[in-house]
Amino acid sequence: MNLILFEPGEIASPLPRADSRAVHIERVLKRAPGDLFDAGIVNGTRGKGRVVSIGSGGISFAYEAAAVPPPLDPIDLLLAMPRPQTARKILGEATALGVASIRFFISEKGERSYAGSTLWASGEWRRHLVEGAAQAFDTRIPEVAHSPSLSQAIEGLPLGAPRIALDNYEATRRMTPIGPGLPAVLGFGPERGWSAEERALLRRTGFELAHLGTRVLRTETAVVAAVAIAKAGA
Repeated sequence: MNLILFEPGEIASPLPRADSRAVHIERVLKRAPGDLFDAGIVNGTRGKGRVVSIGSGGISFAYEAAAVPPPLDPIDLLLAMPRPQTARKILGEATALGVASIRFFISEKGERSYAGSTLWASGEWRRHLVEGAAQAFDTRIPEVAHSPSLSQAIEGLPLGAPRIALDNYEATRRMTPIGPGLPAVLGFGPERGWSAEERALLRRTGFELAHLGTRVLRTETAVVAAVAIAKAGA
């Protein structure tokens, strides 16, 4: 953890000793009463935490805000619902890269049961966002949304940004940079690829098909590569 993140309601209460953050503060950072550590509030300020006491009731600390991190990059991901283990990686890595939103949808060729995974039902998904932000030494996490179809997911996308859908089969050009700080929508299909109807819908709604080269990548790798390319440039 490069940054210990707290939900707004946690600041006033001791951190239980069994909490992974408490373990990190005490055993990894080796902080004792009076010592400081980097801390922040999810979607809020970043600053310093100071250990007040360590006891059986937990770690008591005080928090002092120092700065408000800059806004997230205006990059929205449109993503066919992946396997839960893949989704976990994407949630963390996309957050660390600073995207504004991740919009999952049920694709025609995808496995519909993935949407019913305990990852989503239990609320576990949010933990991966927070871990990604902590890794990036930031407090901001992206918006996460779910749609029952590609068409409904597209309806919620912002207007005016370049739209690129990654496609290994029908794309005729390699994806190129959009530029740092510029808006973009990046679309990723399921493991079996976009259906013909989905490709037609993407084209009708302003998406250009592009590829990342001749190599076939895992979805989580493609997401990281595409976001990095989108943000590249002078």
